[in-house]
Amino acid sequence: MRAIARAGFFTLASSFLLIGSAIAQPAANAGCTASPSAAGTQTWRCDNGITIVAESGARFELKDANRDGHIDSVELSSKALLVEVPKKPGGTPFKVLTPQAIAAVRGTKWAVDVTEAKTSVFVADGRVGVSRRSRGRGVVLAPGEGVDVEATGPLTVKTWGQPRVDALMARLGQ
Repeated sequence: MRAIARAGFFTLASSFLLIGSAIAQPAANAGCTASPSAAGTQTWRCDNGITIVAESGARFELKDANRDGHIDSVELSSKALLVEVPKKPGGTPFKVLTPQAIAAVRGTKWAVDVTEAKTSVFVADGRVGVSRRSRGRGVVLAPGEGVDVEATGPLTVKTWGQPRVDALMARLGQ
């Protein structure tokens, strides 16, 4: 499933919304509504303050693991999402899960991009913890930083150059 998460949008739940080029199912959307936005992207606004911008053709599921009617994670299988999650004290962090990685936050704005071979995570605001899906030692990203998570090799935090940031954000209509 593809998607880029912006500003805190990553949540898994038992009920889900499958998204692919503006196709959504099932009807139980965990308090989120979708609308088309710039450059063919789709914006999901959720009643718990989470906003997700999905790249055109992104494939992902919105999830509500604790079944409280609000998304708490996103499972992204392809393309990119931009996620924005409002800060909230305590509680379980919002997560974005990909085939290679888990990115978790309590309040921030970030993007996640998935290809077959790797997951790239970039932080626009706040801090995001990133680890491999298979667990292991993770890293914490600050604003302007990103990491590429591949099947093997170290998780190396890097400051992303403006051309890379601009290219990703353009795909998300930013």
